[in-house]
Amino acid sequence: VQMLWVNLIMDTFASLALATEPPTEALLLRRPYGRDRPLLSPTMLKNILGHAVYQLVVIFTLLFVALQRDQRPQGARRAQRL
Repeated sequence: VQMLWVNLIMDTFASLALATEPPTEALLLRRPYGRDRPLLSPTMLKNILGHAVYQLVVIFTLLFVALQRDQRPQGARRAQRL
């Protein structure tokens, strides 16, 4: 059942990506890319790596802040909850 949901979500996003931009005449007339051409352009790679670094920084910042908050003495945490 989970694989069906994953398939549904992934197919929905792919179909939306294809359906949101109408085909232009220039796009339909251009020659196909060759087999030796890279799938990801240098700009796409920069964007992917930039977003990955950003997400890692945010996740690790949140993780370390949570760990620092959790290192208080047990009595101080219990008194704060009361």
